[in-house]
Amino acid sequence: MTYTLITANRNYSSWSLRPWLLMRGLGIDFTDRVEPFAAPVNYGAFRAFSPTGQVPVLIDDDRTIWDSLGITLYLADRHEGVWPHDPQARAFAQCGVCEMHGGFSALRSQCTMNVGVRVKPAPLSPALQHDVARIIELFSGGLDRFGGPYLAGEKFSALDAFYAPVAYRVRTYGLNISKGQKWVDHILAHPAMLKWESAALAESWREQSHEEELLAGGVILEDFRSG
Repeated sequence: MTYTLITANRNYSSWSLRPWLLMRGLGIDFTDRVEPFAAPVNYGAFRAFSPTGQVPVLIDDDRTIWDSLGITLYLADRHEGVWPHDPQARAFAQCGVCEMHGGFSALRSQCTMNVGVRVKPAPLSPALQHDVARIIELFSGGLDRFGGPYLAGEKFSALDAFYAPVAYRVRTYGLNISKGQKWVDHILAHPAMLKWESAALAESWREQSHEEELLAGGVILEDFRSG
């Protein structure tokens, strides 16, 4: 079995981070292929390897698996540990993954992922406050119910991989997520997350539309990226 995972810029691509971290965290071997965002719209270029013109994409021999959730479900059929073993934790993790995959639009749009900067955010809109409140509820609920240090118990799972971009957002924008900060600190220290962050800081290229979204979210206080 030979996997190739196609992802985009480490600084920006939250969707790419999810399956990348899941596979690294579970020790699933793959060839790491980066196709950077070279323009505001990359659909045409990405269509060469992705049916949706988006990343991430997993190549398994002659199979192309697209979408971060689609990749997760595909891997769950073939590898242990994607979902928690305990039925209660498993149900919690699966619901949490689906909620992230389809929700939190204000958090996504107003606090875009950029690993290498620290930002003083603009005043939080009511929609963003709602999303942050739900994040607090979900993180606190998982930690209290299953004992941590991960969101569904003592072992890393897809739930942690799907919320890992939120950890970067919390740090970048200084968001207060109450006791959920304990999980944020834990996942940011994960060896795979440190490897992703190191690659993000080493990136020298910038993509204008992503940078404009960042500036719309607040004032940059620190920029640790190279270049």
